[in-house]
Amino acid sequence: MRYSLIFHAPELDESGPRPTDEQIAEMQQLMNDYVTALTDAGVLISAEMLEPTSATTTVTRRTGSTVIEDGPFAEVKESLAGVFVLEVAGHDAALAWAEKFPGGSYGVVEIRPVAVFADHDGWQTPCSPE
Repeated sequence: MRYSLIFHAPELDESGPRPTDEQIAEMQQLMNDYVTALTDAGVLISAEMLEPTSATTTVTRRTGSTVIEDGPFAEVKESLAGVFVLEVAGHDAALAWAEKFPGGSYGVVEIRPVAVFADHDGWQTPCSPE
């Protein structure tokens, strides 16, 4: 089954505390080790870490015409920081990987089953384990 580990983390802004270069390097190494473990286990489909919301552009047609705006839709203290998609046996396996996610020390990891996904063959439904 496919599960997304959806990572939410505090927004870093100019006025708040910033991690030191050493803290950044340590987290980068922990994340590299985590991705290696996921890859070695054969469960990693994709991993995406996102730029801050200040790099966001939003698009909507709620009013009937297209509106494009710079910046996030809503001002938040925590924002979507990344998504890891895994192919695992079930919820317990996804939970075990989420518990090992290094960013959990400063953010929140949401575990969500994938309902449908698209690849080069079009839209598909993930298979349940047999």
